[in-house]
Amino acid sequence: MPLLNSTAANLAEVTGWRHDFHAHPEILYEVHRTAARVAALLTSFGIDEVATGLGRTGVVGIIHGNRPGKMIALRAEMDALPMPEETGLPHASTIPGAMHACGHDGHSAMLLGAAKHLAETRDFAGSVALIFQPAEEGGKGALAMAEDGLFDRWPISACYAMHNMPGLPLGAFASVAGGIMASADKFNMTLKATGGHAAWPHTTPDPIVCAGQIIGAVQTIVSREANPLLASVISITQVLGGSAHNVIPAEVTLAGTLRALDPGLRQRNAARLEQIAKGIAATMGVEAQVEVQFGSGVVMNDPRELALCMDVARDLMGPDMVDAHMVPLMGGDDFCYLAERRPSCYVFVGNGESAGLHTTKYDFNDDLIPIGISYWINLVQRATAS
Repeated sequence: MPLLNSTAANLAEVTGWRHDFHAHPEILYEVHRTAARVAALLTSFGIDEVATGLGRTGVVGIIHGNRPGKMIALRAEMDALPMPEETGLPHASTIPGAMHACGHDGHSAMLLGAAKHLAETRDFAGSVALIFQPAEEGGKGALAMAEDGLFDRWPISACYAMHNMPGLPLGAFASVAGGIMASADKFNMTLKATGGHAAWPHTTPDPIVCAGQIIGAVQTIVSREANPLLASVISITQVLGGSAHNVIPAEVTLAGTLRALDPGLRQRNAARLEQIAKGIAATMGVEAQVEVQFGSGVVMNDPRELALCMDVARDLMGPDMVDAHMVPLMGGDDFCYLAERRPSCYVFVGNGESAGLHTTKYDFNDDLIPIGISYWINLVQRATAS
């Protein structure tokens, strides 16, 4: 199953789409230009259906094959990140404070390239739903599309996603059964006292000392309470309080993130965070308010779908370029909301030696485009008929 010749022939065109998306990044749900461009291209390919505005600004394209089979879905993201770009490339962002620093421009372009081939050839069974979603970067765009009728309107039986990975050799594939990416939650904590003179600490509870006790104690949730074979992280990333050298403040705030690869551990860690914070605060005469904001859940790979995807990748790139037992990542992805509803598989594909994701120097590797397109096409041909 070599790289398809058509992908090489269309490489310049697809690369042009990618550079256009990169130069015009849009944030969260405000992907109006990108979504319009995606919809126009899908329409120009002559596909069977183009639906816009799903989940506010999502786009879904439907292509039917030339023989009976089931419908599967392929997901790509359209949104960029709210950060500056420092690549100096000809196709660098033209929008101040916005950048495609995660490769969503490349993901969308590769899925469009696959769509063009599939619409021209129809050489597959069943149907494929092409999902172009907004707001993956913290906006739960996949959830918005699911709640807006994605699975009610189309009989999708399985979902697939692909994400580039800097540092992984170009075109190498990596994934794992079960949890591949962690839940991504955040918390805010407010510690309230009366405040007072720093020379008379006995006259008021001290929320700064209380915060220090909480910071230390919270670390024991992962190190002493959680099963060491189940990965989780609790990081306190913000500590704000105080305004003068001689004033004990009346309020201190803490904030941070919770990550877990097990849904049950996710809930337990959040509950223990609140219990510990409030318990320590109570013993020190401080009022603690704790709010956990649950974000995207654990991205879970179905073992059967993983086996199928890894077989496709091996046939495409060779067995030495495929790792079906990668170490899961503590980063998150809202693809979890699709994987919760249908058997799914999320894979990483190597971007080669490049700057890291979410950095100002990052750029998607255009040499990955024909590999990604070929993977999608071959997966459609295998998955819709299986």
